[in-house]
Amino acid sequence: MKNRKRNTKDKIYQALISIVSLTGLIVLIAVFGYVLNEGKGLLSFELLTGNYYSEVYDAYYDGEAVIGNEYEQPNNLNENEYFSSRWGIALQDDIDKEGKHYILVTYVDQNSPLANLPDKNNDGEFVTTTNGQSLDKVIFESYDIMFSSEGAKIAIELFDDNGGILNIMLTTAGKGIRGSLISTLYLISMTLIIALPLGVFTAIYLHEYASKTNKFINVIRRFIEMLTGVPSIIFGLLGAAVFIPFVSSITSADGGNLLSGSLTLAVIILPVIISSTEETLKTIPDEYRQASLALGATKSQTTFKVILKSAIPGILSAVILSIGRIIGESAALIYAIGTAIKDDIIITEKSTSLAVHIWSVMSGEVPNFELACAISIIILIVVFVLNMSVKLVVKKISQ
Repeated sequence: MKNRKRNTKDKIYQALISIVSLTGLIVLIAVFGYVLNEGKGLLSFELLTGNYYSEVYDAYYDGEAVIGNEYEQPNNLNENEYFSSRWGIALQDDIDKEGKHYILVTYVDQNSPLANLPDKNNDGEFVTTTNGQSLDKVIFESYDIMFSSEGAKIAIELFDDNGGILNIMLTTAGKGIRGSLISTLYLISMTLIIALPLGVFTAIYLHEYASKTNKFINVIRRFIEMLTGVPSIIFGLLGAAVFIPFVSSITSADGGNLLSGSLTLAVIILPVIISSTEETLKTIPDEYRQASLALGATKSQTTFKVILKSAIPGILSAVILSIGRIIGESAALIYAIGTAIKDDIIITEKSTSLAVHIWSVMSGEVPNFELACAISIIILIVVFVLNMSVKLVVKKISQ
């Protein structure tokens, strides 16, 4: 009877564990599914390599497209593209990364007068009309005006009916994340360069050199463990109060910058590296140390040539955890680096990581869920690639 009751309870517990685990798995899959579904439409090479800010060109054409000098329509145009045989240009209605409608240039004949137009704002300079630009406004010689809100079909009709152009405004595609992606890679590199040696050497000292009974050392260990649970926004305040003035005093920086952000992130991940490395050192058998010393090696030689070499896989595991923390951090970086999305990256100037970029596009009047999800997917891909790379290195070293 007792065995039956115990078996029944055991089955109930197993069922509860299975239900809770399955629920967590379903929620996780649902979150990833939502992010993938919302962001996949924006994923493209142009998103990764494009600038966030668009460039507006103001041009004109002082000649005249003569009727009869018609350009041949390309065969690969789809039914949504409208072509002007008089000007040799194809346009299409499209929606940008913020959900706004615009006219997209999809084709320009190389012999078209629109291929190279004089720049109104720079004498002697020319504006090249290319695929992927948006057509914002055109004022024709007849003073007919075309706006992007009228759509591609109306625009092509106006092109076919007019010869000269007094003003044409073109905009290069924006909302790319190239700057934020480069900033994130800079942050990862600089943070690890700062934090990894400090963390590893601190762990070596605590485990290999410091006295096990020293109360001060034990207090330091408790302090390191406590830092692991400190909210990152407090580290952000540290970055704003200490690291920004420090970097500004030794460089040309004025305000938050990539260097101050890297120093802040280095402090955040230091406890992770120290704790992980020290735990790895604990797993290395004392026989390694004793054998090395017995063969005549010094303490330092034993530590750095035997113990540290054996601890490399564990240290690289700490690197994986640190990379994940660096890429996912946003609260601290808002204070330490700023929220200015930049296309030209300079380490002594403000910028944004991918995580802060998500915060930026979601904090506007109209949150851009689609772009935020696309950036989230890229973050997941970057973390996956970096983690797999480190694991391959660990596997090669362990062989």
